[in-house]
Amino acid sequence: MKLHHKLIFALVLGALLGTFLHSYQDQEILTQISQNVFDPLGQIFLRLIFMIVVPMVFCGLVLGVFELGQEKDLGPVVRKTLFYTVLSSTASVIIGISLVQIFQPGKAFQMSNVAGTINAAKVESIQQNAKAAKPILQSLVEIIPRNPMESAVKALDGDMLSLMFFALFFGIALSFIVSRNESMLVKVLDEIYQACLKVVSIVMGLAPYAVFALVFNSTFKFGYELIISLAAYVAVVLGALAFQQFGVYSFLLKFFAKVSPWDFYKKSKDVYIHAFATASSNATLPKSLEVAEKVLKLPVASSRFVLTVGSTANQNGTALFEGITVLFLAQVYNIDLTMAQQVQVVLMSILAGVGTAGVPGGSLPLIMILLNQVGIPAEGIGLILGVDRFLDMCRTTVNVSGDLVIAQLVGSGQHKSA
Repeated sequence: MKLHHKLIFALVLGALLGTFLHSYQDQEILTQISQNVFDPLGQIFLRLIFMIVVPMVFCGLVLGVFELGQEKDLGPVVRKTLFYTVLSSTASVIIGISLVQIFQPGKAFQMSNVAGTINAAKVESIQQNAKAAKPILQSLVEIIPRNPMESAVKALDGDMLSLMFFALFFGIALSFIVSRNESMLVKVLDEIYQACLKVVSIVMGLAPYAVFALVFNSTFKFGYELIISLAAYVAVVLGALAFQQFGVYSFLLKFFAKVSPWDFYKKSKDVYIHAFATASSNATLPKSLEVAEKVLKLPVASSRFVLTVGSTANQNGTALFEGITVLFLAQVYNIDLTMAQQVQVVLMSILAGVGTAGVPGGSLPLIMILLNQVGIPAEGIGLILGVDRFLDMCRTTVNVSGDLVIAQLVGSGQHKSA
């Protein structure tokens, strides 16, 4: 059986079994299996992937920028990447907010439906993270790291942009002082990068079991009852994500990249399954890089640049989700946002999509900030915590799909490189 077939089977089996056993949560044996077998298995898999993300991001960006600098293609690649990122992010937020306005999922919502689901401790933790967030200008300044080593250590906790900034400048400087065939450092970085890819191929042998464990735990804990109580909200989020994936992305692929959307999605299926199961752009990055180079046959330099930057800076699904959630909670609390406030939500959702931590739940503190900005009770975020894991899996899939789409758009006009 091929790997992607195993992954799909594990995903479906985990979801069905977890949902079925959800009503038996009071059974100690099931709780122990979930906590002491499946949870460690899922975490071991994620850690095996996360451990090579930082060296892969650094080496991939340095090598990508170095190659582009040697060929004088860096400027066009950066401009195209920025253009398509802003275009797709803006489209995603507008789609999400439009659907909220049309279907009004929060108007018919009854607070009593999920009164018992609000996790006060988790809400308080998210509030503390939101309060610790710096003003936008200060955050922009701190993208430039004082200590790149410290940024590397904290990369998976929110400092990934700082590490990327250093890698970009280091790669540019390297392209000015050495040629491709003369630098021993370039060869070392390339060998590290290839070793990271090999680690991914080894770890993927564990993937079907880990996917089963991760999906089982999510459905075992929450079941389907909570999703039903928030059905209108969940439906709007899923509808908007589907429109972004099959509408916006298909349009861009068909008319700008001149490739068949269906063929593209088919070739990228392993990445989608991986993203859905892990709910992490960072954990999916190694697989995205492998598929881009070996399956989609995209130019190596530009795909490394676009995908490594995109894993943090191109979060279409997350931006869409944040806009929908803020307006949904405004409707729940019967708060009518002015046009200026709605525009603020749109702009801040687009900005929040850039730099959101590419790990499960990374968007929640940014939603809390948005709620505070427009006067919506911050504890309202507790209403959606129960379904956030499932929606996180869905929006992460759209996030990584968007990265691959932009890599295809940027790479279509370039010559294939080895």
